[in-house]
Amino acid sequence: MLLFFATGASADPLPSWNDTAAKARVISFVEAVTDPASEMYVTPAARIATFDNDGTLWAEQPLYFQLFYAVDTVARMAKDDPSILTTDARKAAAKGDVQAVMAGGNAALLDVLALSHAGQSVEDFQAGVAMWLETARHPTTGLRYDQMVYQPMLELLRYLRDEDFDTYIVSGGGIHFMRVFAEEAYGIPPEHVIGSSIVTSYDVTGATPVIQKEAELFFNDDKEGKPLAIDRHIGRRPIMAGGNSDGDFQMLEWTTAGEGARLGLYVHHTDANREWAYDRDGHIGVLKRGLDEAEDRGWLVIDMAKDWAKIFPVAPQ
Repeated sequence: MLLFFATGASADPLPSWNDTAAKARVISFVEAVTDPASEMYVTPAARIATFDNDGTLWAEQPLYFQLFYAVDTVARMAKDDPSILTTDARKAAAKGDVQAVMAGGNAALLDVLALSHAGQSVEDFQAGVAMWLETARHPTTGLRYDQMVYQPMLELLRYLRDEDFDTYIVSGGGIHFMRVFAEEAYGIPPEHVIGSSIVTSYDVTGATPVIQKEAELFFNDDKEGKPLAIDRHIGRRPIMAGGNSDGDFQMLEWTTAGEGARLGLYVHHTDANREWAYDRDGHIGVLKRGLDEAEDRGWLVIDMAKDWAKIFPVAPQ
């Protein structure tokens, strides 16, 4: 394992990053692994970079955006069929009471998510997500949810692809949910999106065969699930991985344990004025072990307040 620390850079492919050591280290890593004359050179086929989505590529406060979608969807479904409101979690979702759903714990969250996803084809589900993204607005910023992507990370993804990296999303978010917007928002095609999934089935009862979404969880792409999913879907160990919480720890750990040049990075939410400030405490995006061990492991911790000149491509309303 060789963790990269050099800081030289001759260009500025990251204009929304301040000129700090974090920016210099990212650029130097990319330059080293793409320079055939460098002892750290990595062939294009092995230039794999994986990134978490929530809190790493787009915002995740005050709640995961997919949960907002699920609550809105259940509320809409309940207007057409109130008989679906058979649990406290569903009743809370029908009222738009996201905090009450959260208070019910994982069982309540899974109940609402399953109801909003199951019983429809993948195509119908994704059409509903696309429609929701067109009309829904974030409760704090007033922006479309897919406008709350991080401009510095968009630049990093573009920079990596310009240097013949393959970029992937590896996230706890739903795989079919993220595939709706990932290509337009990040330039990451659906086949490079890895996420959590529920059971699906092949249905040929209608005129056209469809993939049908069921209510049972199939795979949770979080913590140790992330390296397992990378191995299953990609088949190569990444040389770069980025996250923002302890749910990403194992992905960074596995990535940087490989031979040769490696870069693990955390997006640290430190900017309460332009975004949110949180790490060790909170209901989502908790970063404890990562902060404690990042320095010893040679991982880069990006301070949003200090290292980023701009947060979102569009100013909050």
